[in-house]
Amino acid sequence: MTTRRLILSLVLLTCGFAAGLVITGRMHPTANDAGAQNTAPAPAAAPAAAPTAVAPQAPDFTRVAEQTVPAVANISSLQVVRRQNSPFNNDPFFQFFFGDGDITGPRRGVERSLGSGVIVSDDGFVLTNNHVVAGESGRISLRQLPAVSVALADKREVEAKIVGVDPATDLALLKIDAGRLPTIPWGDSSKLKVAEWVLAIGNPFQLNQTVTLGIVSALGRTNVGISSYEDFIQTDAAINPGNSGGALVNARGELVGINTAIFSQSGGYQGIGFAVPSNLARRIVSDLTQYGEVRRGSIGYVEIAPLSTMVAGQLGVPGARGVLIQVMRRDSSAYAAGLRPGDVIVSFNGTSIEDGGQLSRLIGDAEIGSTAPVVVIRDGDRVELKIPITSTARSN
Repeated sequence: MTTRRLILSLVLLTCGFAAGLVITGRMHPTANDAGAQNTAPAPAAAPAAAPTAVAPQAPDFTRVAEQTVPAVANISSLQVVRRQNSPFNNDPFFQFFFGDGDITGPRRGVERSLGSGVIVSDDGFVLTNNHVVAGESGRISLRQLPAVSVALADKREVEAKIVGVDPATDLALLKIDAGRLPTIPWGDSSKLKVAEWVLAIGNPFQLNQTVTLGIVSALGRTNVGISSYEDFIQTDAAINPGNSGGALVNARGELVGINTAIFSQSGGYQGIGFAVPSNLARRIVSDLTQYGEVRRGSIGYVEIAPLSTMVAGQLGVPGARGVLIQVMRRDSSAYAAGLRPGDVIVSFNGTSIEDGGQLSRLIGDAEIGSTAPVVVIRDGDRVELKIPITSTARSN
């Protein structure tokens, strides 16, 4: 009995000691927790979640459209043209005896052009494309001007007077007898950026007041083959036949371009459209309003050619940059100043020349009556000339 009590006492003592260890073990870390956290390495932080790609959202153009669509009109032009309808026109035998004319005599027909226009002043000045007014030929006969009408957003159709045309930029200015018209304020096209949102407004396929949205794809496009003076805004806003002469508008509701042409293999929209920048269009409007024509600088009749690497090496032109003078007239100001065929123009008015389109723009933009410093490479030597800037002859 005594032995059993002794064993029981030892068991109870042992259990009490173990319980004390358990309780003590649970109590002590609360005192040393901070120290343990300071000395133990911190657990690795969970990797940050990769940012989710968010597709760019187009701005809300509803208010811009409300303000600008009424200022875009529908333009219709009718003119009498002469057509060569003889089946012998392409016959070399008849062309040898009768020339390129129609042996049955020229036939008169009516050509109709349709497009868009932008009201640029509330007293009735409307800007459009030259080819909308002049048709496929791009030329207007002063003896028989086309009959042009402007259909406004309020359904009025008004006869228009041709103030002037500029085939070089494919622009034309019209005047209608109306007042208090809605307009689109001019924007500064030099501030446009690639990928900026723009709105194209026009009348494609006679669907009046159509709005399409896109971005600026490129700036300063040249050598497109649309006109002789090229400095286009490229856009992927849908532009189709009938949009010509319509408005290209930025997110602030400002006119930044005049829609002019599309690049297409099908005749319809393929994501490449071109617009004349507003800064250029505004200058054309100013000249046509004041003078009835566009005044540009000139150095006389000069034919130029692009400079290939092989030709550049033969002429001693470093970097193959510049344009080659091929043909020029002796009565030109350039010839009088010492420019000669075979010269390579590498700089004009302090600007390095990359191609012929750039040189044409620089000459056209030069101040009439000024003298432009021109650097040419002649027989491998650098020659500096001073060429007077004269005025171009009337284009129409």
